[in-house]
Amino acid sequence: MSGVISTRRASDRPDAVRLMLNNRLATGGLVVLVAMVTLALLTPLLPLHDPNATSPADRLMRPLSEGHLLGTDALGRDIFSRLVWGLRVTLAVGLSATLIAAFVGSAVGLVAGYAGGRTDNVLMRGIDMLMAFPYILLALAIVAVLGPGLINALYAIAVVNIPFFARNIRGVTLGLARRDFVDAARLSGKSHARILSTEILPNVAPVIVVTMSTTVGWMILETAGLSFLGLGAQPPQADLGSMLGDGRRVLFNAPHVALIPGIAIFLLVMSINLFGDGVRDVLDPRLKSGALTRPIGRTAIDRSATDAPIAKSGNVLDVSGLKAQFDVGSRTLHAVDGVDLSLAPGETLGIVGESGSGKSVTAMAIMGLVPTPPGRIAGGAIQLNGEDLLAATDERIRQLRGGAVSHVFQDPLSTLHPLFTVGDQIVEAIRAHQPLNHRKARERARELLALVRIPNAQSRLDAYPHELSGGMRQRVVIAMALANDAGLLIADEPTTALDVTVQAQILTLINRLRRDKGASILFITHDFGVVSAICDRVAVMYAGRIVETGTTAQILNDPAHPYTRKLIDCVPVLGKPDRRLDAIEGLPPPADDLPDGCAFAPRCPYARPDCRKDDVPLFDLGDERGARCLFPLAGHAS
Repeated sequence: MSGVISTRRASDRPDAVRLMLNNRLATGGLVVLVAMVTLALLTPLLPLHDPNATSPADRLMRPLSEGHLLGTDALGRDIFSRLVWGLRVTLAVGLSATLIAAFVGSAVGLVAGYAGGRTDNVLMRGIDMLMAFPYILLALAIVAVLGPGLINALYAIAVVNIPFFARNIRGVTLGLARRDFVDAARLSGKSHARILSTEILPNVAPVIVVTMSTTVGWMILETAGLSFLGLGAQPPQADLGSMLGDGRRVLFNAPHVALIPGIAIFLLVMSINLFGDGVRDVLDPRLKSGALTRPIGRTAIDRSATDAPIAKSGNVLDVSGLKAQFDVGSRTLHAVDGVDLSLAPGETLGIVGESGSGKSVTAMAIMGLVPTPPGRIAGGAIQLNGEDLLAATDERIRQLRGGAVSHVFQDPLSTLHPLFTVGDQIVEAIRAHQPLNHRKARERARELLALVRIPNAQSRLDAYPHELSGGMRQRVVIAMALANDAGLLIADEPTTALDVTVQAQILTLINRLRRDKGASILFITHDFGVVSAICDRVAVMYAGRIVETGTTAQILNDPAHPYTRKLIDCVPVLGKPDRRLDAIEGLPPPADDLPDGCAFAPRCPYARPDCRKDDVPLFDLGDERGARCLFPLAGHAS
C-alpha cells in the first residue's frame, strides 16, 4: 500500500512541463520560438525561390504579390525565401555564440570561484579588462581586427559576453566552494577536477542554463546589429540583420523590405526572452509549488466556502471551522481542517502538537499571512473583537497588522532586516500606526528596548541584528510586537531556539507584559513546560485539527485524548530519572491523504474498529473541555 501511495505522490509532483505551461507568457514565447525554429530547420525541404537570385524586373514588389508571398527587395530577390534562410543563419550564429560564451565564461567563473586567491585575482582582473570597454565598441574592434564576416562576428559576440557568464558563475561558485559538503569531498580525497565536476557544477548548472536562456536573445540582437552595419553576413548571404540593413535604403519607397525582417527579429528575441523567463522560474526551487507568481500580500480566501460571521461573544478572537489548504500541482494539502478557537481578554491560549500539525498555519491564517500561492483559506470564519476579518478589506487588514494584532515568529534573525538597525525597524513599526515624528518614535523605541530588559537600550538602537545575541534579537522582536499596544499577541515558538535561562527570562517578560498591558496571547509551542508556565488554556492539534482542549491543569493532569497522553509521556520530569519516556510510534499522516475516521487511529494504542469508520467530532466533556475521541481517557490517565 505504501508503495502505491508513494508512486502516486511522485507522479502528482509538478514537473517542468506543467510548471512551464502554468506561465502563459512563457508558453506563448515557447510556441512562437518552436514555430520559428521548425521553419528554420525545414527550410532546405521547402519549395522556395533561390534566396540569392536577382530579378531587376520584379524589384520592390509588394507583399501578397503573385509568386512572392512577402514581396521582393531592391534587387528583386524573394523576401520570404531570404527571410527563412536568414532566420536559419541568425539562429545558428546566436546559439553558437551563446554556447561558446557560456562554456568559456562558466569555466573561468568555476575555476576563479573555486580556487580563490591569486588565481581568482588574475582571472577576474582579465575579465574586468574586457568589461572596461563598451561591449559594442569591443565587438566592433574585434571584427575590425579579424575582418568582416559572419564567423568573425560570431567570435566577437561570444568574446564580449564571456564576462557576463564568468561574473555570474564565479559569484555562485564562491559561495559553494566554502560549504561543508565541498570540504567533506576534499577530506575524502577527491581531486579538484572531480570536486568541480561532481560537487560544484551540478549546483551551478541551473544558473548556467538560466543565464544562457536570458542571454541568447541579446546575442541574436548583437549579431543582427553587426550585420546591419555590414560587418556580419556578407552579400549575397542573408541573415535578419543584413536584410534589415538592405531595407533601410528603400525605407520610404518600400517600407516592407525593412519592416518584415525587423518584425522577425522582434518576434524571435521576444519569444526567446519570454521562454528564458519561464525557464528561470521552472528552475527556481522556491516555485515548485506549481505557481509562477510571487506571493500576494494577503492569503486568498474562497468566499463561497467561508461561513457567516460568528455571533459577538465578548472574546478578543473567535475562530470557527477554519480551513487552510495548499494547492501543490494536482495535490491539495489540508493543513488546517476545521479549527475552532476562542481567546478571552487577557487570556493566554497555548497550541501544542507535533511539527506539521497545523499550528503555525492556523496562527498565520488569522491575519492572512499564509502565502498565496500556494495557500488559501478554504472555509470558516475569523472574528477579532467582533469584526469579521475574512470580510475586511486589504487596507483594513494592513491597519490591524502590527496595530491590533502583533506577531512574534520563531526565528528573529530572519524576521529582522539585516541591513537596517534594530532602532530603525522599531521606529518603522511605531510610525506605521502612530502619528509620531522620528525623534519621538526613536524615544519610544528606546523605552520599548528598556521594557524588554535590553541593557544599554540607547546604544542598542544603532546595532544591527547580527550584532545581538539570539536572546536579545528575540527581545527586539517582542519589543516591536509591543510597539503599538496590540490587544492580541501571536507568539509562534518564540523560545524554541533559546537556552533555558533566556527562555525563562522571555516567558517571565511575556507574562508580566500580559498583566501590565492586558493583552491576549496565542502561544504556539512544543514544550509542555512552557505551557505550564504561561498558558491558561491549551488546545492540542493533530493533522490540522484540534483534538483536545481544556484548561492547562486539566490537560496536564488528566489528558482525555490518547495523543495528548503520548505527548506528555515524551516529556522528562525533574526528579524522576527512572520515568520511562515513550516515543509516539509511527508518523503523522500526510496532509493530502488523511485516513478515514480518527487521524490518530493508526498510531493509537487504544484504537478500535469504530475509530476508523466515520469522522470523529470534538465531543464536549463538560467543565470547558473537549476531546475528538470516541473513547476518551479522561479520569483514567495513568
